[in-house]
Amino acid sequence: MTTVTSTNPSSGAQRDLAMSESTDADVLEAARRAANAADDFAHRPLMWRAGLLQAMAEELEADAANLVALAHEETALPLPRLEGELRRTAFQLRFFADVIKDGSFLDPTIDHAVDSPMGPLPDLRRVRVPLGAVGVFGSSNFPFAFSVPGGDTASALAAGCPVVIKAHPAHPATSQAAFDALVRGARRTEAPEGLLSLVFGFAAGTALVDAPQICAVGFTGSVGAGLALWERANARSVPIPFFGELGSANPLVVTTSAASERSGEIGSGIAGSMTLGAGQFCTKPGLIFVPAGEAGDVLVAAIVASLEELDGFTMLSTGIADHFRRGVDAIASTSAHALVQRDKGESAHASCQLFEVDGESFRSPGAYALREECFGPLALVIRYQSEEDLRDSLNATEPALTFSLFGVDGDPDASWLLSLGAQRAGRLILNGFPTGVGVSWSMQHGGPWPSTTNAAATSVGAGAIERWLRPVTYQSVPDTLLPPSLQESNPLALSRRVDGVWSPRS
Repeated sequence: MTTVTSTNPSSGAQRDLAMSESTDADVLEAARRAANAADDFAHRPLMWRAGLLQAMAEELEADAANLVALAHEETALPLPRLEGELRRTAFQLRFFADVIKDGSFLDPTIDHAVDSPMGPLPDLRRVRVPLGAVGVFGSSNFPFAFSVPGGDTASALAAGCPVVIKAHPAHPATSQAAFDALVRGARRTEAPEGLLSLVFGFAAGTALVDAPQICAVGFTGSVGAGLALWERANARSVPIPFFGELGSANPLVVTTSAASERSGEIGSGIAGSMTLGAGQFCTKPGLIFVPAGEAGDVLVAAIVASLEELDGFTMLSTGIADHFRRGVDAIASTSAHALVQRDKGESAHASCQLFEVDGESFRSPGAYALREECFGPLALVIRYQSEEDLRDSLNATEPALTFSLFGVDGDPDASWLLSLGAQRAGRLILNGFPTGVGVSWSMQHGGPWPSTTNAAATSVGAGAIERWLRPVTYQSVPDTLLPPSLQESNPLALSRRVDGVWSPRS
């Protein structure tokens, strides 16, 4: 059996952990236990489920010092960043506890029996129910917020689904410690056995997608790995939903008016956003559209000046850094001009890179390397000559998670640019940067294919719970046999639509 190894990306030091990679049998057993827990968990009271998530948040916070130290050793991310991420993760669990208490995710709808123009209609009552056991893949770049205790796990538990989590190999010790905190919260609340499981290893990922008891999968990671697993999920004898958040080369557009008014401010902000977390954010602005001419020249010079002040970076792993260097080489082999091109580094170390190209070259059919995501501290500046040039170049990009626009009040281009952005991205940002995804009721973190495998889904915010639910209609079922959400007396005091009329929370 293969021992799980923890690597410090800064020093390259490795240590074996007291655990082995999971076998196919281990994964199948975890999936079986999760499926066995599904019915019990789904029928627990909503307030109990909310208490479970609150207990998990408390356990994470109680072990914060240990968790942050482990994550720092395995990711080289700064301690303040990790401390903030852990706070965000605990907040996210409590946020989903509030989503549970609100109950609107159930979407209960009641139509009493009635004689209609189409004839008699029976009593019909519709509600969302949990899918069952689900699989979750931890991501590399957020060892807490998008990993073992992250949004996929929190939203699945909130929906009433047991979870089997596949740990990311970049931070296995952190994954195990975070999982242990979740388990302590589950035991405090006397959750059903099998509610949570953790598996390790590349083979465990494919086995998890294949496991017959798994009803859906959540994934955050690379396009290549995500699409391979998506195909596997759809090739099963019983296909399952695969909710993959795969990242994208997110466009950021600066209008001529904005470049003329505040080129220095925007330029330095772009440099900070594209290198935040060593550029290892799926929302990093990777394609920077800047007008040709003097105002654009000043803005680009501000980006360059800010980047030249930065030191090198330690990336999350040698593998991620190697992939970044291949991306740099691919761009350098095109007609793009290097504005900042430092030593690409070795091992897990890398330096920021900035390239520039004109719109015609950018949208050339053979220049795909210019348009794909390069995960790391790199961006491409595209200089546009006209509205038509800008529109054609934006239409040549792949759909993205985010679309950012810097303009001024009354900017004549703002309307059509935001309209185009809404067609091609899941979140629009005006006069701000896309790095940073807030947990809220209105957040959308997901965009059209191929940035995500399901454009209707979000992996952040209250809407994330909807991925793990399906609707069921009860026809002519006596009140005593209905779930509480559909009973006539409305014991959960939910907002419901009754006979076509919205009935607010009682």
